[in-house]
Amino acid sequence: MKSFLALVLILGFAVPVRSAMAQASAIPSADPSDPKGLSQEQLGKKLIDQMVEALGGEAWRTRKDLQVSGRTAAFYRGAPNGTVIDYTGWRRFPDATQGGAERIGFLTDKSMILPGKKIDVVQVWTGGNGYEVTYKGRTTLPKDQVADYYRRQDHSIESVVEKWIKAPGVMILSEGSTMVERRIADKVTILSANNDAVTLELDASSHLPLRRAFKWRNETFNDFDEEAETYDDYHTVQGIPTPYNITRYRNGDMVNQRFVTRVVYNQGLSPDLFNPDLLLKKK
Repeated sequence: MKSFLALVLILGFAVPVRSAMAQASAIPSADPSDPKGLSQEQLGKKLIDQMVEALGGEAWRTRKDLQVSGRTAAFYRGAPNGTVIDYTGWRRFPDATQGGAERIGFLTDKSMILPGKKIDVVQVWTGGNGYEVTYKGRTTLPKDQVADYYRRQDHSIESVVEKWIKAPGVMILSEGSTMVERRIADKVTILSANNDAVTLELDASSHLPLRRAFKWRNETFNDFDEEAETYDDYHTVQGIPTPYNITRYRNGDMVNQRFVTRVVYNQGLSPDLFNPDLLLKKK
């Protein structure tokens, strides 16, 4: 069951500055400066500001929690492996009083006779760890799966806005124009003082994120892997544009795709939802 959930939910780059700039120069349309005379870094900061405003501005930045329903599908070497499952997720965004947390429940049919679906397995992510919880008990998820989840959280768009761009020594570089799924996008790379990086590609018209990517060193093979995520089919929910189609890639191969059917923000979710010690009720 753990391996199945790990495959389904792998659901969240370290290159030198010169390398990032070289990639931009390789794009024929890339222009390091703005027609108004802004520098590459000034334009990069402007693009981040435009992105935040497009996402809903203050409404996006002050989200308390989120509930989402949808379907998730797994892929192997870019091809679907036949695994599609309904899920419901709850997420608490971090603030000054508490850290972020997430709970994901997997829906299965109640039985061959009774209609409807039930949740009898959940994953809870809190306090830097991940747990699988059923009515029988809880178990800690494998270390590599936990590391993968929090690595993606650390390189998320939320982390870029709330942590990366506020850190000392950060550089925000505009890298010109690119294409994402036949859409013209503005590319911006955020480089930390320790040479970690996240690259965002923003819709040139709406300024909404179309793609986010980063690289990390694979300790097993001692090389770099690329994680990428694309965002499509935006719906405005409670004043917040929200992507209803999210696709993840690893080293260019599609590994997961999520189709959202319902989103609700700021319900005041109970802390019990994110307590892995509270077991499920037997159904």
